[in-house]
Amino acid sequence: MFTFPLKALLAKPLPKSKIYQFAQLNSTVKGLFVQQIESITWQYKLAPETINLPATPAIAEIQIFDVSLKGSECDGNILRCIDAAIPFHIFYRLFTKDAVQFTGAFKRRSETAHDKFVIEGYFSSDWLPIGSPCEPLPLALNLESLYEQMLQALLPTSLRPHESLNDQVSRLNELQKKKTECQKLESRLQKEKQFNRKVEINAQIRMLKTAISLLEN
Repeated sequence: MFTFPLKALLAKPLPKSKIYQFAQLNSTVKGLFVQQIESITWQYKLAPETINLPATPAIAEIQIFDVSLKGSECDGNILRCIDAAIPFHIFYRLFTKDAVQFTGAFKRRSETAHDKFVIEGYFSSDWLPIGSPCEPLPLALNLESLYEQMLQALLPTSLRPHESLNDQVSRLNELQKKKTECQKLESRLQKEKQFNRKVEINAQIRMLKTAISLLEN
């Protein structure tokens, strides 16, 4: 969690109807908005005129949205929908009754259509008690550098030497994929009766765990 400058404060309610207007919603995702989201507030705008950092071709502004939840759950499709509807880089502060979580996506401009964005994955802090101490914003030369440092604060592994943020996110996505595969195989192993199949599955699990270790370190 970060402390944001007062000059960047907007505190502007963002009606869910506006999201519906600009996003391509199916009935399932619209239902998730109704079930899980109490309100959305466009809380801060980090831009050259509000925090005295220059924009770059990659990042013109960074938005901070406060999302009040009806319960304790926010489906990832909700955030994807908001990010698809709004052509800026966004971080979310998700609020329950007594806790808050800071969440953001690695969002980059498409290489084939410059007016489109590609979302590579979401990363989140732990849930923290409301009112927990906040860190000052990282020191940065421009908004792109600020965005990268804010996002890296949420990533579960450190940046490797000479590794770009794009490469780090790709590595983390591959890491999550391998972990999911490993969990599925371990579940299959518990149910498997045949000895030869158990041996085969165990070998696959060992290979995956080796790959996971290499991606984590």
